[in-house]
Amino acid sequence: MDSQPGTDRPGSPDRDRLDSDLTDAFSELFEQLAGRFEGIAQRFSLPPFCVKALHMLTSPMAMKELGRRFHCDPSFVTSIADTLDSRGLGRRETDTRDRRIKNLMLTPKGLELRAQLEREMMAIMPWTNALDQSERETLLRLVRKMIKAGQGQTGDCAGEVRREPSAAAPSGS
Repeated sequence: MDSQPGTDRPGSPDRDRLDSDLTDAFSELFEQLAGRFEGIAQRFSLPPFCVKALHMLTSPMAMKELGRRFHCDPSFVTSIADTLDSRGLGRRETDTRDRRIKNLMLTPKGLELRAQLEREMMAIMPWTNALDQSERETLLRLVRKMIKAGQGQTGDCAGEVRREPSAAAPSGS
């Protein structure tokens, strides 16, 4: 797809309109996905954060790592672990290599529910029925490209995007 000369420059009216349309479309898609996700959580009488944890726990995971992936406070990870444990879906286990580390793992009941949730989630994803195999493969490539381009960037309230300093970057004295 060729673009008209000058339409791909930052600040051009056509590019700004397209970027705005993409933002609106992604916002609508995310809202739709969140609603579907919450509907599944309600059908299984689970808080949405437990459904997310079940999805993420493909193998035992350090609670600290789960917190990092959730972008949350450690006390919230404790709440997740407590909720999964109280429902017989997960349990804490001391790491065999480092006794200071607590791993969260799914029980057989949790693994069974995770498989059921995964099947239901995949069945209601909009790309499942709206896109053919080739379109889904293209969508996946584009999404991964955007994720890769956005890695290491953070934004502040004013919308400024900046690169996070890398571990190897000089401190700049």
